[in-house]
Amino acid sequence: MNSFVETSGKVFTAELLSRQVEIWRAQGLKLVATNGCFDLLHTGHIVTLEAARAHGNALIVGVNSDDSVRALKGPERPLNNQDDRARVIAALACVNAVTIFYELTAEHLLDIVRPHVYVKGGDRNLATVPEYPVIQRYGGEMVFAPLVSGRSTTNLIDACRK
Repeated sequence: MNSFVETSGKVFTAELLSRQVEIWRAQGLKLVATNGCFDLLHTGHIVTLEAARAHGNALIVGVNSDDSVRALKGPERPLNNQDDRARVIAALACVNAVTIFYELTAEHLLDIVRPHVYVKGGDRNLATVPEYPVIQRYGGEMVFAPLVSGRSTTNLIDACRK
């Protein structure tokens, strides 16, 4: 990570996040997690993040690495690199911790964090959330945030290209 990301105080490596999660658990906090690419921050992201935070005391956000975004979205993405995307998410008041994950899905991250609540956007359902079996295995709760119709990074990119 570059130096300005590290100064945010909210961006953690997986190892440091694991330690922070232990502290929060010892304090009795209810942990919530969500994840995504967050390439161009928009209203849909904010609604999801704020809805997620409302379900607990500490919101942990996993940000897809550049390589995983390319694998998921194509060779022209991401538009913003992983350090910049993590820094932008970390700047939000509703977010307590951010980590970059390198897999295509957040299952490994959820095994580390084991949040009480896992939140995904309203455009998803249990059949389209590959992390759901992990949540089920340890007894976590799965929640879907409200969908903000027409708000997506792909729509923003298309509008800019026009």
